[in-house]
Amino acid sequence: MSQHRRRGPAKQGKQRQQRQVLVVAMAVALVVVAAGVSLGLWAVSGGDGGGTGPQARPSQGRTAAAPHGTSPEDTPSPSRSYALSKAPRTIPAVREHTAARGPGWRPASGNRVVVDDPALADEGRLIAGELGLTYDGEKDDRRAGDLRLTLNEDKGANPESYAMTVRGGRVEISGPADAGVFYGTRTLKQEVHDGGTAPEGVVRDEPAKAQRGFMLDIARKNFTAGWIEDRIRELGDLKFNQLGLHFSDDQGFRIESTSHPEIVSRQHLTKAQVRKIVDLAESRHITVVPEIDSPGHLGAVIDAHPDLQLRTAQGSAVQGAIDISKSESADIVDDLLDEYADLFPGGPWHLGGDEYQALVRSDPEASFPQLAAAARERYGSGATVADLTTGWLNDRADTVRKHQRTPRAWNDGFFRGTSVKAAKDIQVAYWTGKEIGARQPAEYLAEGRQVINYNDEFLYYVLGQPQTFVYPTGQRIYEQWTPRVLRGTTAVPERYDGQILGGSFAVWCDLANSQTQDQVAAGIRMPLRATVQKLWDPDKPELSWAEFRALADRLG
Repeated sequence: MSQHRRRGPAKQGKQRQQRQVLVVAMAVALVVVAAGVSLGLWAVSGGDGGGTGPQARPSQGRTAAAPHGTSPEDTPSPSRSYALSKAPRTIPAVREHTAARGPGWRPASGNRVVVDDPALADEGRLIAGELGLTYDGEKDDRRAGDLRLTLNEDKGANPESYAMTVRGGRVEISGPADAGVFYGTRTLKQEVHDGGTAPEGVVRDEPAKAQRGFMLDIARKNFTAGWIEDRIRELGDLKFNQLGLHFSDDQGFRIESTSHPEIVSRQHLTKAQVRKIVDLAESRHITVVPEIDSPGHLGAVIDAHPDLQLRTAQGSAVQGAIDISKSESADIVDDLLDEYADLFPGGPWHLGGDEYQALVRSDPEASFPQLAAAARERYGSGATVADLTTGWLNDRADTVRKHQRTPRAWNDGFFRGTSVKAAKDIQVAYWTGKEIGARQPAEYLAEGRQVINYNDEFLYYVLGQPQTFVYPTGQRIYEQWTPRVLRGTTAVPERYDGQILGGSFAVWCDLANSQTQDQVAAGIRMPLRATVQKLWDPDKPELSWAEFRALADRLG
């Protein structure tokens, strides 16, 4: 017994040593196995040597790039490593994406959309409805799956810029203004289209050009309000921000009028319909730009007021041209401009000014002595019909300027060598270089004028393809056009880039019955996408045309 007792402590010590060795051996084995699994997962995920560093998983603490409000307690740790994310594929393409490792984000029923400012309520409700989420208003708490919209304090930033952070199972979209936040929601909507996932990381994005437009000729062809509303939804998702409505021309006047109901065509939009269109556009951060073209293209007005039609010295009527020597002509156009100012809130106003037929004659002063006399009476003995026409444009600019609008006019409404000069703030809508006495785009730019690109060789979709027009293709715009290509295929010098405010794709209905509404929508689908891509980022796109077209088909 005594010997057994003496051996007992020694035996127990040996057993303890054996157990310690076994524990150490098991720990080493577990480390080896864990390392092997980790390396295997890292290899499968395409690791770049950082698989065991912080990039392999969402940060466990607050970082500068973390969504607002993230803390160590509410940031989940992934149970495995993830591949480094890839930039989202959207139209237009995002301009910068910082990759990260993580599962990304996709919408799920019950997930919330929350905002930090009531000014973002409309954007929040819209994206919530589109993604099947719950709009929960202003909230400070953070939950898994949240989409948070915020206004930041970057006062000097582009108001259409935004940042979108996908991390820790949540998304935050922030911008200096509601427009930028809205564009962030458009990016997110495209990312998660048809069950997709918004990739982990941070998108920083902004447009190169401030004006990204689509112009529609509803004067020559009656388009239904529903069709126009469908285009607004399409334009909004593509980050366009202007819709031009050319609603007065020789063939029709298409919006209800109380000041001159006699000029309105049988098929027209009521003011209630226009208000609905304008409201929908505003909800998509799109400004509706109205155009009542004058002093040409006024046939619908002249039909009701034949005494205002321009006539030659021999008494021949000039199609669509109003006699600008008569004060009544100015009165009726100003009545209309004043009437529609409340209907179309926003900055730009298109005055037209193109193709006044008095100026296509070899000797306008001899052909139209009444215009020549009015020019001399107002501007002096050497004044010309071109001076009088420029004065008309300036007077109409005065009218819309009283409503705090910025006037624009077609480039062939500006003339070289006149004593009367167009007001400096009238923006040039450059569309052609085919007019009599055509001026190169650089002439307008050298004068310091701001220009919007409507290049008719790329951006004009003219129904029926009259004269030399052919339907533009998205591929040609995508591969050959930039905002600096104002005329033909040659870009103006880069020093003028800042004066080019943007561009606009245009549908003109010269042969109105050549296509149905649905055919027009199908025909302009890819040209619109190509146009906005180059207005958002004029550099050579990363995707080939085939890849871009396939992306457009996938996004719908």
